[in-house]
Amino acid sequence: QVQLVESGGGSVQPGGSLGLSCVASGTIFGIKVMGWYRQAPGAEREFVAAINTDSITNYATSFKGRFTISRDDAKNTVSLQMTKLKPDDTAVYICQAEIQIQSGGAYYYYWGQGTQVTVSG
Repeated sequence: QVQLVESGGGSVQPGGSLGLSCVASGTIFGIKVMGWYRQAPGAEREFVAAINTDSITNYATSFKGRFTISRDDAKNTVSLQMTKLKPDDTAVYICQAEIQIQSGGAYYYYWGQGTQVTVSG
């Protein structure tokens, strides 16, 4: 059983910064792409950023220059450092990872439960 657990959400004032982390645990033989999505109330889930095994990153346009994604493969962790936060960034932030659960097997996408980020003040 694989689990993704996010942490680091909370409340912050506009212009502030916040860091999120997501740890993958369970029977894991490999992890390819790790990423972050977000979902605001009443809105569809949207892509934020992703990082592959070569640490090549990809960001949605709205977040370039403000958000930074990174990973620590030794800890099966992906992080998202968010700066210059705006009220529109208020959402549940959800991590995703492409994980191999059997040696030599296929990779499957797993999702975390999400962590709330609220930007107001």
